[in-house]
Amino acid sequence: MHEETLPGGRTTGAVRIGDVVHKPAAPWTPSVHALLRHLEKHGFEGAPRALGFDERGREMLTYLPGETLGVPEAWPAWVYADSTLVQVGEWMRRVHDLTADFEPPADARWFTGTTLQPGWVVGHQDASPYNAVMDGDRLVGFVDWDIASPSPRESDLAFSMMLWVPLTNDNRPRRRVHLFLDAYGYDGDRHVFATAIPERARRQAGVIRAMAAEGHPASVALLPMVEQLEKAAANVDGIPADFWTP
Repeated sequence: MHEETLPGGRTTGAVRIGDVVHKPAAPWTPSVHALLRHLEKHGFEGAPRALGFDERGREMLTYLPGETLGVPEAWPAWVYADSTLVQVGEWMRRVHDLTADFEPPADARWFTGTTLQPGWVVGHQDASPYNAVMDGDRLVGFVDWDIASPSPRESDLAFSMMLWVPLTNDNRPRRRVHLFLDAYGYDGDRHVFATAIPERARRQAGVIRAMAAEGHPASVALLPMVEQLEKAAANVDGIPADFWTP
């Protein structure tokens, strides 16, 4: 059957055959599939379904229909809409709550190398505009679960907040930070994000640089994002403490 290269395929090698997405598998793919099956068991519809592997060893996932960013010259209006930001916060809360009792396989392996700790969740870890699927102004869900892995809720929230608010420029839109956290229902001390965001940004930038130096194609393609991440970290370092007070 005809293989259609999907937007983002330049970094993930994703192709669509009919209504099924085929992507190169990684050592952690079985763990990600176990996670997706856990979400499916609980009726969660904002993620692809895991369908196993094809004859070439590629993972197979259901296709989420809708609009994605691809590589646009200008981002569409939905990226900046408050309604989208609210839906992203609600989506993340649902994922985090559903994975709080997830029991990974005994031999689970994750991209980050972490293991599930008490009080942690298994987050998408890259619920950014690049991976969102939209139907008009409705968030369908997120694709590219490759780096899903255990972490504190705050680490997963920090990365999404960086790119959706966004905190990658000098504008520092405080209102949208709290809109996002309110939609999530975050009831902890929000000052934690003053350190969680820079830590996550610098860690992500470091991983991209290191993997690119080893010749990893996806990381090489993501090198332009390193400057954006480092700028976000510097921006948040300079935010006054009262910024995080609702």
